[in-house]
Amino acid sequence: MTSTTYKREGSGGTSHGYPLKIRVALRADVTRLTEILAESFHTRQGLGGLMYPIFRLGIYEDLRNRLATSSGYYTCLVAAIADSPHKLGNIPLNVPEHLVGTVEMGLRSPSPWSIGDRYPYISNLAVHPTARRQGVARELLIGCEQVAMKWGFSDLYLHVLENNSQARQLYHQVGYRIAQIDWSWDSVFLGQPRRLFLCKNLSHS
Repeated sequence: MTSTTYKREGSGGTSHGYPLKIRVALRADVTRLTEILAESFHTRQGLGGLMYPIFRLGIYEDLRNRLATSSGYYTCLVAAIADSPHKLGNIPLNVPEHLVGTVEMGLRSPSPWSIGDRYPYISNLAVHPTARRQGVARELLIGCEQVAMKWGFSDLYLHVLENNSQARQLYHQVGYRIAQIDWSWDSVFLGQPRRLFLCKNLSHS
């Protein structure tokens, strides 16, 4: 199954009651998705502000290339708020739809030298700051679960930093549990937060 066959509509909604649609990303979405990813993962403060345009360009090119060349077991989903005459925060909703979140999923191997035994892995889950805490991330995760099951997998994986309490709480609430704690020199000698490898068994969902 290719990523272009998946569509989830009409089953979600934000805490403000606006209809939320989860669908496969289109090439025309790249610019808006770049803004969401850049706002989520990079700061505009201090030195980050000077580097922000470079980070943004890198995100744009990487995402554009993935959407243009991906095939088979890869999908990029977007969360869109449907047409409405109102506003969500400072987001105008008088457009056919407004993108507020995104997530990607593909297959990974346990190591670069592994052959076979690949598993579905979630990455780049991001929600625009003005649309957070309204169920958008949860709906995107549900979308990934449905895609993974269509691909024929019963387990789904992702990473989260141990100091990201908000994300860890969300993942725990939707059924993810720690499968492994990644060891690194940075975490041991520099006190950097460890990466937690989480797993959800979809057969119990």
